[in-house]
Amino acid sequence: MKDEISMTEKESLDLITSMINRAKNNFGENGFLYLVWGWAILFFCLIQFISQVIFSYEKGYYVWILTWVVAIYNVFYIKIKKKMRDVRTYTDEINSSIWISFLISIFILMFICIQFKHPEMIYPVLLVMYGIPIFLSGKLMKFTPLVLGGIFCWLLGIAGPFVPIEYGVLLIALALTGAWIIPGYLLRSRHRKELRAEEKSK
Repeated sequence: MKDEISMTEKESLDLITSMINRAKNNFGENGFLYLVWGWAILFFCLIQFISQVIFSYEKGYYVWILTWVVAIYNVFYIKIKKKMRDVRTYTDEINSSIWISFLISIFILMFICIQFKHPEMIYPVLLVMYGIPIFLSGKLMKFTPLVLGGIFCWLLGIAGPFVPIEYGVLLIALALTGAWIIPGYLLRSRHRKELRAEEKSK
């Protein structure tokens, strides 16, 4: 009887461990979306800078319309991943809420900057805002590169007011490299290691 109880406890622990591992290996922690958005926004930043500063094309900012393409892809990707996943954790819910709050805040702050005719504040505000969800996501995932990425964005935000407005977009590009792209590759590497460890444990 005692052996049966011990076996049941072991099976329960194995089940809990399996659920935790599956929850850890979700779409948010495999680095994919960080890389998609990081490279996309970096590309848009460089296109805007080259068109406006080098070729004096004032409407270079039109490239940002393409963010809707990335956003639509993002929505479909998340829906597909949700259907494939067996576990949705409380951490997932919090992380989603953080990024939704970030997007809403960005739109409101951009509207305020434009409405009060302070375009020079757009890039510093963006940098400070970028740092918040990145820092908090890093804390939730216990992933130091994201935490450092958030701090990196804040430091660039402090530097923002001292940089000419036409070069502000390069600060965004630099922030995304340090806060999204590099951590994204590191997340993907960690995710693959966790998958290999899980396969070995089976």
